[in-house]
Amino acid sequence: MSEVNELRAAVAALTHRVETLEDIQAIRKLHWAYGYLIDYCQYEDVVQLFAEDGEVVFLSGVYKGHAGVRRLYKTWFQEYFTRSKDGPVDGFLLDHFQMQDIITVAADHNSAKGRFHAWLAGGNHKSREYRPEGLPDQFWEGGIYENDYVRVNGVWKIKRLDYIVQWQADYDKGWAGTDAHLQPFADTYPENPIGPDVILDSKRPVWPKRAPVRFHYAHPVTGRTLNR
Repeated sequence: MSEVNELRAAVAALTHRVETLEDIQAIRKLHWAYGYLIDYCQYEDVVQLFAEDGEVVFLSGVYKGHAGVRRLYKTWFQEYFTRSKDGPVDGFLLDHFQMQDIITVAADHNSAKGRFHAWLAGGNHKSREYRPEGLPDQFWEGGIYENDYVRVNGVWKIKRLDYIVQWQADYDKGWAGTDAHLQPFADTYPENPIGPDVILDSKRPVWPKRAPVRFHYAHPVTGRTLNR
């Protein structure tokens, strides 16, 4: 290889590395923005983070396309948590902390996968008049995302958001004394007006049982596939 060709190869390799780092940062910003928006129940803005054919997997159900995603966040969450108001809402807490990201970008820079850990603090202040039925006044939640992302006209969007609740706990009882207050769906839409479009063939267990979460990446040292 000539010196010129070596330089071209080096520039191409460096360009690929820089583009990958930029993609990772853009996807990290996208997911963190998702977390901040759901903190304040600004759910129409959440919907716009998704590709038109994007989907959400939640409580063993799959919400498909913008219509399904909007049903989850607007018809269910926003009506349930805030009676259809954008937040923040006085006396209501729903803070999502997004952390421990591992993001893998495809070689063509048009798709990617990401794993994040979520820690949630939620509930109602004693002064709040409206209290969502069935929601503890003080609770913790932990979960894991294994997401897919796609670049659309140069902009990264969420293709598939797969949130697997790992545990839930009343604040006063802790995780040792609490069973999950969220359970998998039994019915789909339209029989259930807030239900998913389809239900996974194998429903995921809920706390105190643990739901296994697939790894989109191999072991970083041995290269072994981590899923069993």
